[in-house]
Amino acid sequence: MDWQGQKLCEQLMMIMLIGFSIVGFIAGYSTGSYQMMLFVYATGVVISSLISVPNWGFYNRHPLKWLDPIEFEKNPKPEILVSKKKITKSNRK
Repeated sequence: MDWQGQKLCEQLMMIMLIGFSIVGFIAGYSTGSYQMMLFVYATGVVISSLISVPNWGFYNRHPLKWLDPIEFEKNPKPEILVSKKKITKSNRK
């Protein structure tokens, strides 16, 4: 799953959970049944999980292009040099 696919997955999950919670509240309020409200919301959680958890193809529309190993060997990562100079009272200004 690429970065944009993760963003899409999160947005879909949030929209579905909020939508099912609103529909569940309305269904539970209109029927006067707490059990109906929980059933509608639980159904929404299951459907949201089935859409969000697996790595579906539409989450991989923008794959990352990785650096080839040969190019990496030609251009190694630069090392960061850290100064090990001691700080004394005269250097702190």
